[in-house]
Formats: sequence, C-alpha cells, structure tokens
Amino acid sequence: MALDTAKKSEIISKFARDGKDTGSSEVQVALLSERISSLTNHLKENPKDHSSRLGLLKLVGKRKHLLKYLKNTKYETYAKLIETLKIKDR
Repeated sequence: MALDTAKKSEIISKFARDGKDTGSSEVQVALLSERISSLTNHLKENPKDHSSRLGLLKLVGKRKHLLKYLKNTKYETYAKLIETLKIKDR
C-alpha cells in the first residue's frame, strides 16, 4: 500500500523545513500517518488480512518513536505537528 508520487510530494512540501527536506522527523511522521490511515481503511474492509495488520502495528511503533524523539528535542514543532495531523498526545 504505497503512496502515489503526487500525494507523497504534497505531504513532503507541506511539512518540509526547506525545499530539499525529505527526511526530517516531521516529514517522516506525516508520511507514516498517511500510510497508517490508508492501512486502517484497508483493514476495515479486509479484517482477515493479518500480514497487513502486522505491518500497520510496525508503522504505528515507528511513528511513536519518532514522535517521542520530536517531543524531547523540539516540543513546539511536536505540538504543532500533532495538532495538524490530529494525533493524540499520549
């Protein structure tokens, strides 16, 4: 369930720090969030797809670690990001 190029570049341009930024924590969290929502919708239609469920859990864990890093280093950016993406602050 990969993102198409247009959607991916739109997300990168929205959350990037500058023009060449594609790997910052903010961009990675935004891309992971999009993939997570896509997989969640897929699993609602296909509840027996256990391999996709495992992939979803791995993506959620990766996003959790990136958000924890961002919270500890740049709290203002973290707060703005979770507000924009509508992610709960745990």
